[in-house]
Amino acid sequence: MIRQQRGLVAYTDGLTAEGIVKAACLQDGWSILLERAKTLRGEIDLVVRKDKIICFIEVKKRKTLTAAAECLTQKQQTRLYQAAECLLAQHPEWIYDELRFDLFMIDQQQEIAWIKDIIRQM
Repeated sequence: MIRQQRGLVAYTDGLTAEGIVKAACLQDGWSILLERAKTLRGEIDLVVRKDKIICFIEVKKRKTLTAAAECLTQKQQTRLYQAAECLLAQHPEWIYDELRFDLFMIDQQQEIAWIKDIIRQM
């Protein structure tokens, strides 16, 4: 029962964090293409567009910004990259000059940090 409660709290916290990030993106001039985009390879929290840039966003909420930043493992980066490939194949209408993977981190006080272009090596 306690495990279920923790899972529900984590799920609710994740939705709240994604809402905060969505609002930040909209305020910064991005348009939302997809939210919680599910593919056979995984899920991407947000897919946004500004001009000819398409950005795949992962949102991490933890007690501290540092803890949130440390949560994006190499395995998750690979999953995000593969999920993005699936989405691009499903949406040939998306015209872009640049693709980017960004990480938004949120701490307990709702402070936000944004690391742009976090997965470039692939």
